[in-house]
Amino acid sequence: MKKYILIVISLTAFMSCKTEKKNGVLVVEEISNKIAEITPEMMETAVIYEANIRQYSPEGTFAEFTKDIPQLKQLGVKIIWMMPIFPISETKRKATGGDFAYLIEDEAERKKALGSYYAVSDFTRVNPEFGTIDDFRTLLKTAHDNGIYVILDWVPNHTGWDHPWLKTNPEFYAKNSKGEITDPLNDDGTSKGWGDVAQLDYTNNLLQETMIEDMLYWVEKENIDGFRCDHVEPIPISFWKKAIPQLRKNKNLFMLAESDNVNFLKDNLFDMGYGWKAHHLMNEIAKGRKSVKDWDDLMVKLSNDFDDDDILMNFITNHDENSWAGTVDERLGDAKEAILALSYLVSGMPLIYSGQEYDLNHRLKFFEKDSIPKTKGKTWELLVKLGTLKNTNTALNGGKEAASYKKIETNNDAVLIFQRSKNGSKITFIGNMSNQEQTLNNILTSKYLDYIIDKEVEFTTKTITLKPWEYKILID
Repeated sequence: MKKYILIVISLTAFMSCKTEKKNGVLVVEEISNKIAEITPEMMETAVIYEANIRQYSPEGTFAEFTKDIPQLKQLGVKIIWMMPIFPISETKRKATGGDFAYLIEDEAERKKALGSYYAVSDFTRVNPEFGTIDDFRTLLKTAHDNGIYVILDWVPNHTGWDHPWLKTNPEFYAKNSKGEITDPLNDDGTSKGWGDVAQLDYTNNLLQETMIEDMLYWVEKENIDGFRCDHVEPIPISFWKKAIPQLRKNKNLFMLAESDNVNFLKDNLFDMGYGWKAHHLMNEIAKGRKSVKDWDDLMVKLSNDFDDDDILMNFITNHDENSWAGTVDERLGDAKEAILALSYLVSGMPLIYSGQEYDLNHRLKFFEKDSIPKTKGKTWELLVKLGTLKNTNTALNGGKEAASYKKIETNNDAVLIFQRSKNGSKITFIGNMSNQEQTLNNILTSKYLDYIIDKEVEFTTKTITLKPWEYKILID
């Protein structure tokens, strides 16, 4: 974008701009590489990518991740969600196994304990492990130059024990009956097990204003494009009703809540929530504990519970699921490809977690340095195809004006068939959601493009037979 400003006041106001004469008039050319503002149209077709900077490369730096941003476009990525980029507290820093690092006697082993991203010691600086603020700015500019938005993982519920507020503003924190600042507690007063962080108290209005100021810093000074907000539900929704309009005052932002509580999506608050129910159900279907009937019931429930313009994030893995619940292979096994395709075909926005695109098959360490594989294989190829379809076919629109979802009856509780359609475009998903071969009466009478194999097909036999976990994406 270029803006030409006629000089009528002192040139000192434009010291950072380029000056030249055009038609004899001195003008200033103010050059900006800003990306186009976030729109509802972008949300319809977007894929979101969760970037784990520490584990993305052996170096674990902004610079190494930045190198790969251009190729994320091949996966259809339009939003990068950066896991917390802020400094991590040394005090009560966690080590693998959940112990505090200071309990480790061996110094070499103790140094391996890098702590949790979510134990923030300063919301307005970057973690020196990852590089400098200039390195982050280069990352952001590279993303914007490639038409990709960047949102920061924000941790509003608690801070690490080194955060300056503990000394300057102890009134910002929750306290027990003895007046001691506490880590986050359950309703019965027991610890949630997050001893490396101190619980914030949102009854304090100054805390609310200060938190908003810190968020605004990244919007106004660094030009980021939104936030993924961690653990939003303990915080009064009144805070979000105050904060989000201020954050959006001068710029459209994309806001993602780590919650599937519909109230966070109302009143123009968060744009998207977590599709937790679908995620857990996909895990259960893969294990044979749930069936297509359960999926159909969930689709009805979500349709009833959420408004038409609500967006849910669809995911088969993320940082928590990979490290604590298990890898994609552990949880989904032979169903992983069919379930991944399903996560793209239903309404919402699909997520890719760092390493997923490279067939990551180990649990990444959470408190220590680790690294993902970087060899492109079958999953990369599938994600390219799914991302392209998501980006380009309106039948997969999943935002505020999502394509319709129509269940097609199969009379077989192991076979899922549904159709998505919008503006004359139609896509049909058919999948065997079991580990047994399935045969059903043929209810597909048209000619289709079998998208994954890029071949025209016509179902002419009276029955359809599907191998275990076989699926098809059919375009009319």
